[in-house]
Amino acid sequence: MNRTRSDIKRDAIICAAKQAFQTYGVAGTSMDKLAEIAQVSKRTVYNHFPSKEVIVMHLIRSLWHKCMVSIPVQYEPDTALEPQLTRLLRAEIELVTGEEYLELARVAFGYLFYNPDRLRDEVDQLTAQETVLHRWIKAASEDEKLHITDLAYSVKELSSLIKGHCFWPQLMKMEPPLDDSNKDCIARCTAQLFLSHYATALAQ
Repeated sequence: MNRTRSDIKRDAIICAAKQAFQTYGVAGTSMDKLAEIAQVSKRTVYNHFPSKEVIVMHLIRSLWHKCMVSIPVQYEPDTALEPQLTRLLRAEIELVTGEEYLELARVAFGYLFYNPDRLRDEVDQLTAQETVLHRWIKAASEDEKLHITDLAYSVKELSSLIKGHCFWPQLMKMEPPLDDSNKDCIARCTAQLFLSHYATALAQ
C-alpha cells in the first residue's frame, strides 16, 4: 500500500518515542525531544499525538498485540493441557513484567487515574481483542478437554491471577522484579489451579 507523508511522519514519531523512552525514560522525554529525534516539527508531533500519554497508550497496545494477540500458538489436542497452558501464561508474564511495559503502564495509569471513563475505555480496547489465550481456551473447550461456560470470564480469571502476582506489585514497586525461576513457578502453579477447576475427565 502507498504510504502518505503523514503516515511516514507518524511512524517516525513512534520510532522516536521508542528510542527516547529507552534512552531517557518516559518521564525524561519531552515532546520537543520527540520532535528532534523524529526530525519533524513539534506541531507535527501534536497533530498526530495530542499528548505524550497518548503515545504511551499506543505503544502499550502495540506491545500487547505483539505478545498476546499475534503470536501463532495453536491448541495441540494430543498434548497434555498443563504444559500448553503453562507456556501461554509464561508468555503473558514475560510481557507484563517487562521493564518497558511497566514503565509505559506507570505513565498511562498516572495519566488516566483521574479520568476513569478514559481508563475504562482503554482497558476495554485491550480486553476486547481475542488473544492467543482466548483462542486456546476456546479450542480446548470445543475439544471437550475444558468445561467452560463463560469464555470471557475464564480468560479474565486467569489474567487476574497472573497480574495479582506479576503486574500490580511490580507496577507499584511494592516487590522486586521476578527472576525466571519465580516466573516459571507462577505460570505452572496458575495453570494447575485453573485446570483443577475447569479440566474435564477427557483431559486426565
